[in-house]
Amino acid sequence: MKMLEKCKLTVVSQVHILTYAMQSTYLLTYRPWKALIILAVPMILGNLFQQLYTMADTAIVGRFVSSSALAAVGASYSLTNIFICVAIGGGVGASVIVSRYFGAGEYAKMKRAIYTALISFLTVSITLGIAGLAMSRWIMAALNTPTDILGMAADYLGIYFLGLPFLFMYNVLSSMFNALGKSTVPLAFLIFSSILNVVLDLFCVISLGMGVKGAAWATLIAQGLSAILSLMVLMRTVSKLTKERCGLFSLSELRQMVRIAIPSILQQSTVSIGMMLVQSVVNSFGTEALAGYSAGMRIESICVVFMNGIGTAISSFTAQNLGAGSKERVRRGYRSALAIVTVMAALLLLTVESFKEGFIMLFIGEGISEEALGTGVDYLAFIALFFIFIGFKMSTDGILRGAGDMKAFTIANLVNLTIRVLVAMIFAPRFGIAFVWYAVPIGWIANWLISYREYRTGRWEAAGIGNGT
Repeated sequence: MKMLEKCKLTVVSQVHILTYAMQSTYLLTYRPWKALIILAVPMILGNLFQQLYTMADTAIVGRFVSSSALAAVGASYSLTNIFICVAIGGGVGASVIVSRYFGAGEYAKMKRAIYTALISFLTVSITLGIAGLAMSRWIMAALNTPTDILGMAADYLGIYFLGLPFLFMYNVLSSMFNALGKSTVPLAFLIFSSILNVVLDLFCVISLGMGVKGAAWATLIAQGLSAILSLMVLMRTVSKLTKERCGLFSLSELRQMVRIAIPSILQQSTVSIGMMLVQSVVNSFGTEALAGYSAGMRIESICVVFMNGIGTAISSFTAQNLGAGSKERVRRGYRSALAIVTVMAALLLLTVESFKEGFIMLFIGEGISEEALGTGVDYLAFIALFFIFIGFKMSTDGILRGAGDMKAFTIANLVNLTIRVLVAMIFAPRFGIAFVWYAVPIGWIANWLISYREYRTGRWEAAGIGNGT
């Protein structure tokens, strides 16, 4: 009798696991366009929310502390952005492995891959955090931070390094949820973290008068709580998929993650460095031109969020379907992604062309000069014509990244960056600031053509992560 009851419980448990897995495998079963939209929309909303949150966070420090405090926070931006690139790139590498196992139904291996990623990146982040905490003042001095804000900048950076493990874990956990097709979960935690961060900013900066330190502690607390809650939900999600025992760490799977993560980290980091070089060219044209260009860049970054969401979605879609052996479905997904970004590009173009002056004035204010307004409007009006190519680029890159074909992916993105930097630095000083943005679509198109050529060869089908690993 007890044996019969035990068998019944086992069957019920397996049914629950199977049902849960079916609910999570829409990337393998739904029509490709529908699956991509379901996965991409929460990521797009999350990124838009994060953009708005960043603007609000900056405004609080600038308005309620001082312009010097705002400069102190901004002084470490280029450095902290590199750590964010490392965290995101690490998450990308881990998510591709997890997606492949999930698509193949190998849930025990998937579980071990998740544990491997969490342990590895926690170790890396703690090591970097300790080193950074000890060297924060020296680092800011080496970056030529003005002496009047050096102390505030070092304090902010030190607290940032203290929270580095939370930053890494949150980004890696978000990638894990996306790999499982559950992009609504990181969206919910992002909204929670962002709202909590703004509330804590107001409390610490205004009520407690903590200044820059208050802004840093607010971010640390919000990210820390969000990372802990995300970990709890992920562990519960994984336990529903499999009760099978697995190891906590696999060196071979870590190598596969690193192989995919490093090109992604390099791509994002070099883009940040490249944009700093382009920014130095723009700076030479004066404050007003810089103000207009910066406002235009803010609008562009918001528009690109839509394309990036589809590119990230097609990456997880590709990894899961290759894991399930559905290569033709990946091709159908790619065609669907191109159709979606084409529609998005048309809508964005119509919106930007209709409201370009109003968008620029949102960021610069009523005292805007004709030069600043003209620069921003010219930039937006031109770049909006080519949004379709950034969509094509990100969709094709997403296929290669999801398949683990990182060589062509890396080359394409380096060519993109090189074109943008060289054209801006060589031609803009001689022929005008417009060459800064003329270079942008040239880089996008070159990137897309290189990636598309690799896609057409079909090598990405076997580039992957290794069948049977």
